[in-house]
Amino acid sequence: MTETFDVLVAGGGILGLSTAWNLSQRGVRVALVEQKHPGYGSTGRCIGGIRQQFSTPGAIRLMKKSVEIFSSMKDLFGFSVDFYQGGYLFLAHDERMAETFRKNREVQLREGLSVSLLTPSQTKDVVPLLETEGLVSAAYCPTDGQASPFLVMKGYWKGLKERGALLRTSTKLASLEKRGSTFHALLSDGTRWEAARVVLSLGPWAREFTATMGLDIPCYPERHEAAITQRLERMIEPMIVDYRREGSYFHQLVTGQIIICYTPEETVPELRYDSTIDFLPEAARRMAKLVPALGPSPFLRQWAGCYTVTPDHSPIVDQTPIEGLFLAAGMSGHGFMFGPGLGWSLAERIVTGEWPLDLSEFRYGRSFDSTETMR
Repeated sequence: MTETFDVLVAGGGILGLSTAWNLSQRGVRVALVEQKHPGYGSTGRCIGGIRQQFSTPGAIRLMKKSVEIFSSMKDLFGFSVDFYQGGYLFLAHDERMAETFRKNREVQLREGLSVSLLTPSQTKDVVPLLETEGLVSAAYCPTDGQASPFLVMKGYWKGLKERGALLRTSTKLASLEKRGSTFHALLSDGTRWEAARVVLSLGPWAREFTATMGLDIPCYPERHEAAITQRLERMIEPMIVDYRREGSYFHQLVTGQIIICYTPEETVPELRYDSTIDFLPEAARRMAKLVPALGPSPFLRQWAGCYTVTPDHSPIVDQTPIEGLFLAAGMSGHGFMFGPGLGWSLAERIVTGEWPLDLSEFRYGRSFDSTETMR
């Protein structure tokens, strides 16, 4: 027996869950299929950072909307998602990066985002324990922050169940075909679904699956690693981001642990989740280089996840050339923070036919000739 829905959402990460939740809130009959469990691909492996400091108007507008939604989640879900606005602090250790921050700030201010450019001494006011030797300046937005990816996903999942959405886990979308105005989906367990519209939010598997439908999207999985410490006394408030070759980015959770990532010189352009033996000692060294009081910190564990990266490091969010087939892919490491705003935007586009925000810089088939400078 074939079940029929208004919209089928493939992918149970933050993008799929947010889109399905927003559609269900508008009375749309929605079904969601996830190959493993919610957050398996990227969301459950991310570090929960939320920032509005980007270099393009569309990304800034989107993130302002996402922050608005994150701020309201306690009321929407009925429980806290550990949303905390401790800010983001981007460090510039040379004039080239400092100039990039100055140019980006002009765009950010035009979009109504309050960002300050700080001197080294002002930076110490934000993070008193920060090592500022060699620091030229810093960009700081106090309304950036963090939230728990797992609690956010729990809220969306709970809301979908309450609204009667059909949720399938441990099941793949095996194939998708459009006949006339209807999409016909075959799941890996043999179940068949039909829907008028489909949203593909497949994370690292996006390129592979869309190729089966004759689409060629330029986004590729790229492995990154992270580690978390035991609970520590409160030492830092913002996410600290150091763009240098030997830099890192890390923040302290509301629960006291510190999560750190860094981008290796040679990234691994594959869909892999294996961790490397060298990551922990190198992460500890890089963290202590910026905040000496943090070294050596006791780590609990490390893990790996995948970014899905486009040539310009901005996502692809649009209707594809196949009418009724929508794509949300290539988040380039920003899927969790983009998720609430993109899910809201996609739902509005599907229901009303109009985008509520100008997200044209994320359109399908663009030239990819510019690059997001605050990656």
